Order: sequence, then C-alpha cells, then structure tokens
Amino acid sequence: MNDSRQTSTERTAPSTARRRVLRAGAALTTTGLGIATLGGQAAAHFPSELEIEIRPGSETAPINPDSCGMIPVAVLQTDEFDPTSEAVRYRFGAPDVVDDGGGARPVHDAVADVTGDDRDDRLLLFRTDETGFDGDESTGRLEWERSDEGDHGYAGTAPVTIVGRRNG
Repeated sequence: MNDSRQTSTERTAPSTARRRVLRAGAALTTTGLGIATLGGQAAAHFPSELEIEIRPGSETAPINPDSCGMIPVAVLQTDEFDPTSEAVRYRFGAPDVVDDGGGARPVHDAVADVTGDDRDDRLLLFRTDETGFDGDESTGRLEWERSDEGDHGYAGTAPVTIVGRRNG
C-alpha cells in the first residue's frame, strides 16, 4: 500500500487516500445490493457520503476535548457533490453525539480550495467544547440536515487523534 501512495500523483494525505479506497469499496457493495433488489421493484437511492477533512492539512487531526478553541472541517467537492452550491445546516462532533441529534453547529462558514485541486470546498469552524468528544473517539462525524426538523441528509466521517482527556 505504501508503494501506491508513493507513486500517486494526487496531492492527498495517506489517510485521505485510504478513506477514498474504503468508500469506493462501499460504493461497489451498495451498487451491487441496489442492482440485486431491482427484480420488479424500484431501486432505492443510496446517497454518497460526504468527503471531509478534519483539520485540513494535518496528518493526525488532533483534537483536545478540553480546548476552548475551534475545529476546522472541510467538506470537499467531488464529482457527485458540490458543497458550495447551497447553504445547509451542519452538525459536527463525536459520532455517538451527532447520531443522537447533538453536536456543534458551525460558527463560521467559508468557501475555499482547501485541497489545491482547483475546486472550491466548504470550510466550517466548530467550537471544540460543543462537539461532545470525551477522549475515546478515533473519528469525527459531520452531518447536514435536509430539513428544519433535523432529518439527516449526507454525512461523512474522518479520523481524529484525541490529544487530551475531558476533565470530570
């Protein structure tokens, strides 16, 4: 696997390349399941996951749950999804917290080419103390909501490294 990373012309971190391979495998599996269910029925639409980077440019995406700072999260533009096309409601944080409807809302939202691929991405800033990280997580989760009722739309996860532990 290291050899393929060294010969890759993409300007991505190894963790991003690994996520892309995993997502491609999941997409193939999902496609196979969708085709298998076509026998006389309408196929369900399986949306892609958001491709995100937590602390863009960082190999380890360090998060200190005790910090009063901000966590930048980039929603990357792909062939299937343009995060800059419309404003949507996002929540970010520990996966179990976000799954339960919690997590931080962005305090800042900007459009920028985060990855250097000449495509605009959406860069969001979240307050660390609102994300629900408690020190046991290895991933962070970002969701956008399709409706004001909080119905889940697309979501994405990316690895994080917890560098501190929440007190008490």
